[in-house]
Amino acid sequence: MELYIAALTIGLLGSFHCIGMCGPIAIALPLKTNSWFSRVFGGVLYNIGRAITYGLMGAVFGLIGKGLQLGGLQRWVSIAMGIIMILSVLFPVLFKNQSKIDGFVTKMVGGLKKSFGKMFAIRTYYSLFIIGILNGFLPCGLVYMAIAGAIATGEVLDGTIYMVIFGLGTLPIMLSLSLISNVISVKFRNKIRRIIPIFIIIVGLLFILRGMDLGIKYISPKFSEKEPTEVKCCH
Repeated sequence: MELYIAALTIGLLGSFHCIGMCGPIAIALPLKTNSWFSRVFGGVLYNIGRAITYGLMGAVFGLIGKGLQLGGLQRWVSIAMGIIMILSVLFPVLFKNQSKIDGFVTKMVGGLKKSFGKMFAIRTYYSLFIIGILNGFLPCGLVYMAIAGAIATGEVLDGTIYMVIFGLGTLPIMLSLSLISNVISVKFRNKIRRIIPIFIIIVGLLFILRGMDLGIKYISPKFSEKEPTEVKCCH
């Protein structure tokens, strides 16, 4: 349950980062203008499409986490992911290429808008849903962090739910951006961005504690271990 709360919080706070990354797509969405309900419904469909893509990712990486769990490696993977999250905040120089990655993503956003120009010109609910699904595949540091959580769940279903919750957590800001592009001031956005690194450290510590297998409920529960069964031979 604590990881699901973390997924929701990552989505809510991290969505301010999404404004700069996926904002151009959200603003350019071909929303219907005949009524306020149509605009809201179209924006929700777009975001549901993103959440579905994230859910598929969660299923895949949850399966990977399951394999690591069966191999007895999940604890160490959880600890490693937590350490990487903390280092990314404390020593950003280690991740100095992030600006290049952001630039690459920005180019991909522009390329997506050009490649699907016809779809953006079609004001249908179907086109909005498809745009959301495709947008979910764009590379994003925030999504990578959520994927780390999906792996940590160690289950296909849990990984799917984790990523869907993460996607829904980004819905309020991304939907608001689609409806009213200037609804969020730069000053308020910068304040939230100062909070994000603190939360990343907290989530990183949570992953480390989970991997330490301390037997603390909701924080560091015991990993289930199956005792090897004895094979008796009859003569």
